[in-house]
Amino acid sequence: MKRNKSNAAFNPYFLLCISILAIAISSIMIKSSNTPPSVAGMYRLFVSVLIMLPFVSWKKLKLLRLTKYDWLLVLSAGFFLGLHFLFWMESLSYTSVASSMVILTLQPLFVMIGSYFMFKERVNKLMVLCMITAVLGSIIIAWGDIGASREALFGDALSLFGTIAISAYMLAGQKVSHKIPANLYSIIVFFIAGSVLLIYSLMNHFSLIAYSSSDWMYFFLLALIPTIFGHFIFNLLLKSIGATTVSVGVIGEPVLAIILAYIILGEAVSFFQILGGLFTIAGMGFYFWAKYK
Repeated sequence: MKRNKSNAAFNPYFLLCISILAIAISSIMIKSSNTPPSVAGMYRLFVSVLIMLPFVSWKKLKLLRLTKYDWLLVLSAGFFLGLHFLFWMESLSYTSVASSMVILTLQPLFVMIGSYFMFKERVNKLMVLCMITAVLGSIIIAWGDIGASREALFGDALSLFGTIAISAYMLAGQKVSHKIPANLYSIIVFFIAGSVLLIYSLMNHFSLIAYSSSDWMYFFLLALIPTIFGHFIFNLLLKSIGATTVSVGVIGEPVLAIILAYIILGEAVSFFQILGGLFTIAGMGFYFWAKYK
């Protein structure tokens, strides 16, 4: 789809780059905080809902022609988003930013598989080979963490579960993206996901209010940067460029996250993380080239 150069700021790929940077920053923010991941995830979603509410016309909700199946997809999307935040944010308590973020780049693999069955998107042998290369990269990362500690391996597993959950979230979103405005859809799924994290936090008896002013500022920044400038933009782009293309964009996240973790947190990068990261990023990069050449 061709677009006017004067509207470059609204080009979907420009917006995709912004969202990728916002998500990469989130891993540094989460790693720097000691608050329970489920509480931080809950507040980032609920605060995002409050920020976005004034910009939504609820009259449009009555005009939507959503079936029971469509509403089931929306509810499922919110549930999977909640699981993603729970697993992925928790993973950063056990493993490094580098490992967690590179494993997250497997998202396009799961989305590609789901898109094949749900939307009949065609894939060729080169795309499959690229995906196998990406999976090999994550295996190398996990292998390196086996030698590091059991906790690191557990963190890698949590990151993988979070990746599967966000893939299901993206696929469900694409399925209903043509029937509901992105801002209204985002508010609904953010609220559902936040509720999932609220229930988990209550079950584990985490405090919901006993936090310092710096923690509350952290919750607000998580809502503004990675949620609104990250996940909301992802939802906005589902209709125009699709879940697979949005997911392929995550190949830029580990590069930015690893650089930021090294500069800001002083986090060391192991040989296995570098080698596995190169495999994963190369696999995803060639996939993107093979699909859109």
